[in-house]
Amino acid sequence: MSKLFESNNTELKRELNDKLEKNVVAFLNSKTGGDIYIGVEDDGSIVGVKDIDQTQLTITSRIKDNILPTCLGLFDVYTEEIESQKVIHIVVSSGTEKPYYLKATGMSPKGCFARVGSSTQPMDTNTIESYLHPEQETLYVIQFHHVMQRNIKS
Repeated sequence: MSKLFESNNTELKRELNDKLEKNVVAFLNSKTGGDIYIGVEDDGSIVGVKDIDQTQLTITSRIKDNILPTCLGLFDVYTEEIESQKVIHIVVSSGTEKPYYLKATGMSPKGCFARVGSSTQPMDTNTIESYLHPEQETLYVIQFHHVMQRNIKS
C-alpha cells in the first residue's frame, strides 16, 4: 500500500477524538465522500489502534447517534492492517439528504461542515440555505440567463 496522506477526501487521525463527527458530516456533505483512518499520524506514519473492537463499536455508535439526518448505510467501519499495525478505516459515502449536521448543535454553522482541501470547515448560512432551497439557486440562474439574453439583443 502506498503511503497515506491527508487530502480533500482522506483524513488521518492518530486516535479517536472529538472531531470524528465533524469530519464525517463534512464527507457526507461533499460530492465524493471520503476515508478516515484512525491509527495514522498526519504525516502518514502508522501507529495502530490498541483496542480495535471497542473503538470500532464506539465509532459506529457516535456516528449513528450524533449526526442527522440518519446516515446508516452511508458509512462503513472496518479493520485494516498496514505495516503490521491494525488501523481503523471509515469509509463515508456522499450523502443523499444534505445538509448533514451535528445533532447537538443543529443545522447551523456550528453543526454543518464541509471539506475544504485537507481541512474540515464550518458551512456558512448561505451554503446551508442552498442545500435546503436548491430551486432558488436554479431560479436565479434562469433569471440571470434571461437578463443576459435581453442585453445581448438590445
